[in-house]
Amino acid sequence: MNAKAILSAGSPEECLVSGEYPLTRRDLSEIAALIHADAGIALNEGKASLVYSRLSKRLRRIGLTSFRDYCQFVGTNEGQAERREMLSSLTTNFTKFFRENHHFEYLERTVLPPLVARARAGGRVRIWSAGCSDGSEPYSIALTVLRAMPEAASADFKILATDIDPKILDKARAGVYETAALETVDPLTRKQLFRKVSDSAFGIDGKVKALITYRELNLMSQWPFRGPFDIIFCRNVVIYFDEPTQVRIWRRYADMLAPGGHLFIGHSERLWGEAKACFENVGITTYRRCQGENPK
Repeated sequence: MNAKAILSAGSPEECLVSGEYPLTRRDLSEIAALIHADAGIALNEGKASLVYSRLSKRLRRIGLTSFRDYCQFVGTNEGQAERREMLSSLTTNFTKFFRENHHFEYLERTVLPPLVARARAGGRVRIWSAGCSDGSEPYSIALTVLRAMPEAASADFKILATDIDPKILDKARAGVYETAALETVDPLTRKQLFRKVSDSAFGIDGKVKALITYRELNLMSQWPFRGPFDIIFCRNVVIYFDEPTQVRIWRRYADMLAPGGHLFIGHSERLWGEAKACFENVGITTYRRCQGENPK
């Protein structure tokens, strides 16, 4: 993708969003090219207002006076730290505990029982939360695991949680959430596995944290682990990629899953292309890796 990739028939200098720092079609296209190169995220002109609202704060903070200057700066060696800030600003991090709860119900009812039996017999179980954001998803997975296997932390039962944004990973590791964020957590779990840290915030118990390892990871880069995973959650992440990139990511997940392993995806996402043949649909946006050798 290059700077011309999202230009429509209009003038490159046409202002898409006016304001303190006018955002032109050329500016948006160059920002989109950088974000696509770094993270595979596809931006189009429909995202112009979002780009403006999030990045105008960055211009103000570093003292630049135009998006033209900002585009030039983040393309230089001196601007690489700001380029990471740009990516962090444009990464959507909306999530909540037990989001799309049907996934966790299926996980507890159908997927976990044989994995718990394996772990109790001394076997290995691995779960990956890809695009884990502020930790709500991996903590929801861990809470579900602990309901099924209270002693999971003492077994070879591990959850890997990854995200591209180091700032959001710091929040996830801290495991502290405002009271409103826990509305979807049942009262007994809140009482047993969260502790009050202020008048308006709760921290998650160390027994839950012990199951999870957090790592920074760009899904477009090499993955520094081999698997296999028994379960992969990747929900509302690849929706921001173009279709060819989505196909590559789904295909890589198929190679990382053990035969019979499960993939949970977002409610607006679908499997595409050759990756679809690697899975069978077993529920709402829930898939099982086909048995047999992983195709190469």
